Amino acid sequence: MPQLIATVKGVEVRHVHLKKDRTTLGRKPENDIVLDTMVVSGQHCAFDLVGVADVFLVDLGSTNGTYVNDRMVKERTHLNDGDVIAIGPYRIKFLQASEEPSTFFGTTSFHTSELQPLHASFAVLTGTSAGLEVPVVKAVTTFGKPGVSVVSVAQRRGAYFVTHLGGETRPLLNDKPIGEEPLMLSDRDVLDLAGTQMRFHLGG
Repeated sequence: MPQLIATVKGVEVRHVHLKKDRTTLGRKPENDIVLDTMVVSGQHCAFDLVGVADVFLVDLGSTNGTYVNDRMVKERTHLNDGDVIAIGPYRIKFLQASEEPSTFFGTTSFHTSELQPLHASFAVLTGTSAGLEVPVVKAVTTFGKPGVSVVSVAQRRGAYFVTHLGGETRPLLNDKPIGEEPLMLSDRDVLDLAGTQMRFHLGG
């Protein structure tokens, strides 16, 4: 999941994983991320999480401004992996596709720069979209219907892994329920999301 690493003069002072739809930052204690210095406004800015890894930064009318890569944010801004946010003395690095070691792949993080030049896609087998070919091009891609059955498919060092994110109906991989741990996908595996079946295709 996306994360923020805040430093002051090169020393890490905060490390936050973005799990909520909106994470607020400011000086007041009711914020999710509290930076207790007068150059930070009471409600300074917010990070909106869309899907699994897309994050948008919104300045909440702060007094001293919010900067991304040295440019002041004047409107809702999509963050890219490696962007650096400046708020007063703080430098906050945004990592788009990082995972906690307890939940993904036994490593502290992965980045889009590590991805191998693979070609992967899903072919929809059932429903009104049968025959549709859906390429997997992002570091993390989500599939399914919120509240019903949702999975993420993530690429990590030459392999793809599927993880159940939520929903009342547990997804199936080759007719077997997907548990809490990520499963590696193989060519021609069939994923079933509440009755919608998709076949995974992997090419070099």
